[in-house]
Amino acid sequence: MAAVGRSGEAHVTLVWVGFLLFVIAILALDLGVFNRRDHVPSGREAIAFTMSTVLLALVFAVFVFKAYSEHWQGLGLSVDAIDGRINDGRSAAVKFLTGYFVELSLSMDNVFVMALIFAHLRVPPQYQHRVLFWGILGALAMRGGMIAVGAALVSRYHWVMYLFGAFLILTSLKMLLTKERDETPEERWIVRWLNRHFRVTREFHEQHFYVLVEGKRWLTPLAVALVLVETTDLLFAVDSIPAIFAITTDSFLVFTSNVFAILCLRSLYFGLADLLKKFRYLSVSLAVILGLVGVKMLAGIWVDRWLGELQNVVLLATVIGILATGGIASAVVDRRRC
Repeated sequence: MAAVGRSGEAHVTLVWVGFLLFVIAILALDLGVFNRRDHVPSGREAIAFTMSTVLLALVFAVFVFKAYSEHWQGLGLSVDAIDGRINDGRSAAVKFLTGYFVELSLSMDNVFVMALIFAHLRVPPQYQHRVLFWGILGALAMRGGMIAVGAALVSRYHWVMYLFGAFLILTSLKMLLTKERDETPEERWIVRWLNRHFRVTREFHEQHFYVLVEGKRWLTPLAVALVLVETTDLLFAVDSIPAIFAITTDSFLVFTSNVFAILCLRSLYFGLADLLKKFRYLSVSLAVILGLVGVKMLAGIWVDRWLGELQNVVLLATVIGILATGGIASAVVDRRRC
């Protein structure tokens, strides 16, 4: 992975390699130790893993503060195209946390879509973890590529920010106007395409993505679920990646904040899927967040003049406030209906 500055030069650092090894170690523990056998994680297990990833993100913010303060391996030496400033330890840590919470909040909507996919394909609960695990690996690769390209574009062509901002506002309006969640036309098209071009079994074969039948390879419904999860994450990344560029163009901060949000996604599904169903104003909250980020992109010059270095602190507090308001409003409405 590369860190891209305004000059457009890229260099691989030990910090990047160390972070990627850290992520691989976490995933290895997840699949090889904690979830070696296929089972349905209990709510307590899922919540514990969720809190662990959040704690790791907070600890990593301390690392970011230290690394950018002392410019380890060249971190924090490039001008951030968003605010025209060089990221010191404090600003880098704030931008990382802001990006993390924005990406994490947007990932919550992905939980519902994954639940729909598993329900439509009737994926047994004990095999859902395997799909999510390999889906995370694919998501990391896809987002890494998108971030590298996006950071280079934004750093070289600042007008791209206005396109991202307009796109996020349109997406926000679309979310506000969409009342029901159901199988999307894209999902139906992908399933038809897979059935037309591959041999797909109707039955699940334990945790296998493919099986050999009379010497021929057949995909299982679990493989279809994996393709749909990967496609869904790609579609969500189209929204979330531009959103993070409203905060920073530092590719290390963008990538790491996305990674921690993705690591939390699997446990969010098992631990919070049922709870989030009661969050009736979640889509509204996420739409408001996307719209807010889009406006910040379009009005970046004025926001910088008004708030200066406090702009990301204000954005972070606003995002948390929007989610809290949506949660409280949902709880009040549910209580009145009971």
